Amino acid sequence: MPATAPEMGVAPPRGRGRPPKGAVPSGAAGSAARLGRPPLMADPRAEILRQAAQLFAQKGYVESSLNELAAAMNYSKGAIYNYFSSKQEIYDAIIIFTLTGLYETAARAVNEADPPVERLRQFMMAHARFLADNYDCFVTMLVGFSGMANSGLKDDALALRDAHEGLLRRILQDGVADGSFREVSAAMTGRAVLSLLSWMVRWFKPGGGKSAEEVAQEYHDLLVRGLMA
Repeated sequence: MPATAPEMGVAPPRGRGRPPKGAVPSGAAGSAARLGRPPLMADPRAEILRQAAQLFAQKGYVESSLNELAAAMNYSKGAIYNYFSSKQEIYDAIIIFTLTGLYETAARAVNEADPPVERLRQFMMAHARFLADNYDCFVTMLVGFSGMANSGLKDDALALRDAHEGLLRRILQDGVADGSFREVSAAMTGRAVLSLLSWMVRWFKPGGGKSAEEVAQEYHDLLVRGLMA
């Protein structure tokens, strides 16, 4: 995940085009739906994002088409246009969904009353858990982050990324301040932690071998032994 100096405490933006909260459910579309008419489901828009993320993760954005997406969902192409105006808009929405969920998941997991070593573990476990639970969206985000077309949504994405990284940097700064960690650069160390966590998507596959949280725990133990004063 690319890093820029975060605005500490930045609130996640509420830009237009964002998927509804709790979007991208795990349930598949109903197989009995008529072609061209979205099946009766709690959130058709979220299901489009879920299916599109799977397609983009498998084939890449450029090689994927709305026709393929429509066929996979038993939709007509026109039915998809009821929710999104283009493939690019779907792509951008997946990135916003992923960054929103990543930040909110980590923010909920971190208990500010706990010592920095434990908060670092909570952050890393939450990041890894969200990656595993939203694997296709995460692959799409890492491949496509720099290719967002909507400038307003790209600003939202940058703010969300910076908020997530800012949470991590504050944990590291607190650890240095109270003597839990040796003197390190929170910016550089934060980038290293995020690289370890995010780019495990290159080799990690949900359901195979260790869980994402087990990997994150091992990373945490390795890092903390190197950070301890």
